[in-house]
Amino acid sequence: MLIDTLRQDRALAVVRAPRIDDPVALCRALSDGGIRTVEFTFTTPGVERVIAEAVAGDHDAVVGAGTVTDAASARAAIAAGARFLVTPGLHEGVAAVAREQAIPLLLGALSPTEVMRAIELGAAAVKVFPASLVGPGYLRDLRGPFPDVPFVPSGGLDAGNAGAWIAAGALAATAGSSVVSAADIAAGAWAAVTERARAFVAAARS
Repeated sequence: MLIDTLRQDRALAVVRAPRIDDPVALCRALSDGGIRTVEFTFTTPGVERVIAEAVAGDHDAVVGAGTVTDAASARAAIAAGARFLVTPGLHEGVAAVAREQAIPLLLGALSPTEVMRAIELGAAAVKVFPASLVGPGYLRDLRGPFPDVPFVPSGGLDAGNAGAWIAAGALAATAGSSVVSAADIAAGAWAAVTERARAFVAAARS
């Protein structure tokens, strides 16, 4: 389901904010804008509550956990209801938990060696991070030896470059603060979030 949704939308939203009081409204705003995969990160205090509330809400989003850096966090996220996990880099403990619980995992990688290891560890897709360091041309080169690996670049993507990443072979592009800012979350500016999500998806698909 996760990979199919990403393939259809061409986008994933990663949410980083010091506080998220209404995750259901946020998920609804994003899904209304065409981004139906939402990653809440462990950089948000009490993210387990955020995930649990989001999962229980009325919206079309698939909710997961990001910045998962150890097995304990992976278990906590799954217990809260996360439907997928995302790591910034390779972590065998997190991968083991994901396999054990049959939860899709996006493992962070940058080099060809890391991509091969992510595949070995059972990643459903490989998160290319930090994408801003390398650019779309790097992904095009990676696709040469790894034509069947689903890649999801993350870091520094916006409506201005999302389409270039998809054209280079990405499964989906990660929308961060350019679509979901901490200020908009604090203000409950859901219409603005929906508008920017819609623009990001349109750019990614163009």
